[in-house]
Amino acid sequence: MRLLSAALLVTGFAAAGVQALAADGVAARDVKMAQHDYLLNCAACHLLGGQGSRTVPPLADTGRLFALPGGREYLGRVPGAAHSPLDDKRLAAVLNWMLSRFGDTTADPPYTAGEIGRLRAQPYLDPLAARRRLLAGH
Repeated sequence: MRLLSAALLVTGFAAAGVQALAADGVAARDVKMAQHDYLLNCAACHLLGGQGSRTVPPLADTGRLFALPGGREYLGRVPGAAHSPLDDKRLAAVLNWMLSRFGDTTADPPYTAGEIGRLRAQPYLDPLAARRRLLAGH
């Protein structure tokens, strides 16, 4: 029963993201790859629904963070992104998908591999302090 519940949850999770980005012209195959990469590389800490935990921020406010000056850069420099095993192109796709799925917005322009390569080269040592500074400035 637990396996069936988990499968249904993942199926609903996947369908929601594919529909949202497909409306923006992103290929369903690319969306599914980004979801897969999120599940394998991000969901362990941010959890399946992006709710985070006591020590990991929720992803529900990524749209608000993204809209702030410095917010775009922040998302590419947090340790989970900067030190991800994903290559720059796949990480860009995950961040673009994540903003659509959890942040109720789209990256405009979308993150690119080149941009992610530049951002992740300067990871935050204290991402929570960087987040507080970002939010305090606005």
